[in-house]
Amino acid sequence: MRYPNPAVDAVVEARELVKNYGSVQAVDGISFHIAPRQCFGFLGPNGAGKTTTMRMLYGRVMRTGGALRVLELDPSTQSRAIRERIGVVPQTNNLDGDLSVVENLMVFAGFFGIGRREARERAERLLEFVQLQSRPQSRMWELSGGMQRRLLIARALLNDPELLILDEPTTGLDPQARLVVWQRLAELKQRGVTIILTTHYMEEASRLCDWLVIMDHGRIVEAGAPRPLIEKHAGTQVLELEWPVDAPAPDLPDRAVRRVEQVGDRLLLFTADPAGILSALASRVPTETALIRPATLEDVFIHLTGRDLQEE
Repeated sequence: MRYPNPAVDAVVEARELVKNYGSVQAVDGISFHIAPRQCFGFLGPNGAGKTTTMRMLYGRVMRTGGALRVLELDPSTQSRAIRERIGVVPQTNNLDGDLSVVENLMVFAGFFGIGRREARERAERLLEFVQLQSRPQSRMWELSGGMQRRLLIARALLNDPELLILDEPTTGLDPQARLVVWQRLAELKQRGVTIILTTHYMEEASRLCDWLVIMDHGRIVEAGAPRPLIEKHAGTQVLELEWPVDAPAPDLPDRAVRRVEQVGDRLLLFTADPAGILSALASRVPTETALIRPATLEDVFIHLTGRDLQEE
């Protein structure tokens, strides 16, 4: 198979990328490229192929087919060279529980041949960056989940990476801890670090990502910048009504309703005139629990995949 020329200056270039596990096709011929200094996000339900794709980028999982270049290198044969230039924050915590916070960083720095004095300076600087400067001697069991995620980010930055890969970096964190992580990732993006992340949080994707791909069953079903994706698939506003499950939608007034969807016991009306629609329906439907809100990436995701992001 012949492929087009690679994207100019692409940090990552994937063409018809495939990964099979026996008879199961986890990634089914996807193509994308990631520009320098971009925050690039993968959205999809569990089992969509996001994590498998991420692991192929740094050689943790070998591709079955297609072409893949990361920092102009091939992960199949040059994974070690790639890992020297990237940082990875895995989905699961793999910090060493027998070591202190600073020892976790010092030991990891040794894998990159960083001298002890330089490693100590980098560790101190990064602990301040992730707001853990007061906890260098703490053990893992003394840290909250949010602190552990921030330490994973600090560890991933020890080698001053050109590319940072994060697999669900804020899953399970409380809102305050999540906000701290978002602020730090935004700062890294401003400094010119290219970021790739998977996430289950639509606000996270909207805040951080310049470009998104939505995956389902191993394929990319849509791609684009967050705001244009929302406008394309959901418009600008949504009227939510409490509505019996599986009951037919009410007869709607002769006004612009772009789409009607039912999610659980909520009826979603995508319209540019939600207040007008609500007023017209006031005598026929319960309006006391009605909600008018902006359209979101969650609306886009449900429309494209037919289910909530958290579903299997």
